[in-house]
Amino acid sequence: MEIQQIKTNLTLSQVLHYYHLKPNKQLRLNCPFHNDKTPSMQVYYKTHTAFCFSSNCKTNGKSIDVIDFIMHKENFTKREAILKAKELATGKSQSTTTKQITKIPMDELPRVAVLTKMFTYFKNAIHNSKPTKAYLASRCLDFTKTEVGYNSGQFHHGKRKDEALIKSCIKYGLLLDLGTKARTGNPAYKPFGKWGIVFPLKNKENQIVSLYFRSTLNNNKSRHFYLRERQGLYPNYPKKGTRRLILTESIIDAATLLEQEKIKNNYEILSLFGTNGLTKLHLEAINDLQELEEIIFFLNGDQAGIKAVEKYAPMLKADYPSVTISNVAVPENEDVNSLLQGHSGEILHHLINTRKEYNFLFSTEKSIEKKEAIIKKLDAQLAVTQKTIQLIKEKENPIQTGLDTNNPYNLKYKGNEANYQIKGFKINQMDSLKITLNITIK
Repeated sequence: MEIQQIKTNLTLSQVLHYYHLKPNKQLRLNCPFHNDKTPSMQVYYKTHTAFCFSSNCKTNGKSIDVIDFIMHKENFTKREAILKAKELATGKSQSTTTKQITKIPMDELPRVAVLTKMFTYFKNAIHNSKPTKAYLASRCLDFTKTEVGYNSGQFHHGKRKDEALIKSCIKYGLLLDLGTKARTGNPAYKPFGKWGIVFPLKNKENQIVSLYFRSTLNNNKSRHFYLRERQGLYPNYPKKGTRRLILTESIIDAATLLEQEKIKNNYEILSLFGTNGLTKLHLEAINDLQELEEIIFFLNGDQAGIKAVEKYAPMLKADYPSVTISNVAVPENEDVNSLLQGHSGEILHHLINTRKEYNFLFSTEKSIEKKEAIIKKLDAQLAVTQKTIQLIKEKENPIQTGLDTNNPYNLKYKGNEANYQIKGFKINQMDSLKITLNITIK
């Protein structure tokens, strides 16, 4: 059965009935894809689609059909969702009150399925961790608004122990096999990103393809790290119709801006991976934005952030000459998140609203000044070198100097810089002294 046939034979009403979901009189229901306290999902029986109006939903403001609904509800891959939809369309699947468990062994699941499952676990872990809630509050982040999780490093222990899950986590880097035995006699594993808050990186299809961990401990050596074979972008690929794009230096900064509704509603936000983290993926994503009018740098107010803007702004302007390149003036040694910690959200709005177009002329003048300074320095070094060579030559071949009085009417003197010759006078005729002075420069 083709996909279009499945959609024709499977109604949204059937899918909702299968999952025991019943819309109210306004055809709204509590969204099953996020913690929804008030009905935010609208059902459209005519088109057999649904739409969640909450900014916290993983559907990311997209209309979903019956296959998408199953995929998000079950945390399936697209292929698994199609197969499940086919079962429902042909009547081979029975209604159930529990989540269907895929028959594919966990260690054989693709990367997207494993990371989606694990991130769901990390998200739920926040509810049971007061220290994590406190840490997020200290960073002015609301876990009910932000897609964030916490890795306690216990997902492979006790009742949660699952050999297939362990193999899968080793495969994708969430567990490191130490090759030793634990106190229980079982193999010892080291969880990657333990005691860190977790953010998802997504591909163009809005699927989780990698994870970023930020340590909650005061340990500079383990401050932040990415899962190996890093893929995807945060929070996701910008929408095709993006006109104004804000680039932040870190994921924490991007998450901070996403919680500001005024900013989120007027700009698309994309995090770099640090000051040297404008990657090929970022450039490809920007290149897809055909309606883009402005790129706004909102990096840290330190030397590294300033140099990053000086590096990337001309590069982007060369690639997109019709796009305005702007820069937000961040106070010295501050960043997006630290500003919110010390002020209200209005400070972020104010800084963005007072942004300035990047001064490429000033950047060029600074570049010229640097080159001229380098040339002057080289000239000075060359002069010193030449003087040193001259002194060495003079030491090796000293110039003979002194007065030659062999001819009293033609006196000669050899100096270091010139030869002098005085002639034409007579010693016994002092009343009429006429002489000629010749100076020959060496």
